[in-house]
Amino acid sequence: MSDISPARSNPEPGGTPPREVDWLLADADWVLTCDAAMSAIPSGAVAIEGDTLVGVGSSRDIRSRFRGRNEMCLKGCLVAPGLINTHGHAAMSCFRGLGSDLPLERWLTEVIFPAEASHVTPEFVHYGTLLSCIEMLKGGTTTFCDGYFFEEEAARAAQESGIRAVLGQGILDFPTPDQPDPSRFAERAEAFLRSFPPGESRLQPSLFCHSISACGPETLRRVKSICRESGILFQIHLSETASEVEQVIGRYGTRPVHHLDRLGILDDRTLCAHAVWLDREEIDILAARGAGLSHNEESNMKLASGIAPVPELIGAGVRIGLGTDGCASNNDLDLFSEMDMVAKSHKAFRKDPMACSAAAVLRMATRGGSAVLSHQGMTGGIEEGWKADLIVIDLDQPHLTPLYDPISHLVYAAGAGDVRHVWVDGRLVVSNGTILTLDESRIMKEVLRIAGKIAGAS
Repeated sequence: MSDISPARSNPEPGGTPPREVDWLLADADWVLTCDAAMSAIPSGAVAIEGDTLVGVGSSRDIRSRFRGRNEMCLKGCLVAPGLINTHGHAAMSCFRGLGSDLPLERWLTEVIFPAEASHVTPEFVHYGTLLSCIEMLKGGTTTFCDGYFFEEEAARAAQESGIRAVLGQGILDFPTPDQPDPSRFAERAEAFLRSFPPGESRLQPSLFCHSISACGPETLRRVKSICRESGILFQIHLSETASEVEQVIGRYGTRPVHHLDRLGILDDRTLCAHAVWLDREEIDILAARGAGLSHNEESNMKLASGIAPVPELIGAGVRIGLGTDGCASNNDLDLFSEMDMVAKSHKAFRKDPMACSAAAVLRMATRGGSAVLSHQGMTGGIEEGWKADLIVIDLDQPHLTPLYDPISHLVYAAGAGDVRHVWVDGRLVVSNGTILTLDESRIMKEVLRIAGKIAGAS
């Protein structure tokens, strides 16, 4: 296993002294760079200065060029980019498992919307998001994309945890916990943007229109206009169920993607979640407009929403990341299980063992997520000049022995519980499986207190 030790790199006689950096992580069995070629470096090392990766390569090469103020020997470990969760509702960890085994429409209208109206407060969002940040960081997720109410509190929680996040204020055309007058949705959106923490490069604001069914054309146009003016991401649930598609056709005379396209919503700063029920023409429109998709396999399966046409989307060149959705419909935030399920479910559905390869799925969870969040060239890979968002997997375990193909291992064999260390923005936030930035025990107690109120009211 890994250990932190004092700097010990020495220059060759007569050579240039190694450059001193904040962290030198060396002697890893494997470094999965997730670069364009999905390269894997045996006996690899990385060097971190500030929030940036300044050296990536073999341990021999990196040790000759750098010495660390902190050094970690990673024998028996694998280093990978932090995983990127492109769709979720972090505060809903407080609703984990509420109303399971129902169709989406009944689950929303009979369980979730009434529970939100009764229980969602700033405190609920703050502690629910803190709990989700702990789960994600300990499980190797270093970036998440969120959408919920009182999103100022989600931003505060993300800031405290040290995670990287895109935080979307939720907007609907009916009363919500933080906006009882839906006609004032633009004021709510602009107030959120004004309140966003200044000077925090890890956090970015976003606006999230819930769905076409919940947001009329004028709302969609106005919110997208605000997003364009502010240079931020626009999010929406899209074509999650067959009945949703039928409703949109009945109301607007066209399928959901065509509807959004007619309204001018689709571009490279639009992120569509789920996108299960698409036809070929819609796939081509999404590709042409550069819109990003978040694929949420386990939530789609649990709610019986269907199987998204991921191979066709990839073939058309649509940008795709992976998401978990919220804890109420998954019921965890584990991107390792998500990767495994995505690869296997599409193979089974297509009756093709070559569909959704391990490399393709890992790319979606890293570089793909970075692309749909407009972080490309910053996160999702281990490359010089990119952000130092890294995870370390402990390979010295029965279920990870032996190892022939590190990419296959990461997707099909490893789990969230195998993550030992996590860096975000060059900061060590998880060490030996322990979160360093938050009081895990206290936060769990607060969430249990909130859950007690929810249980008592049901």
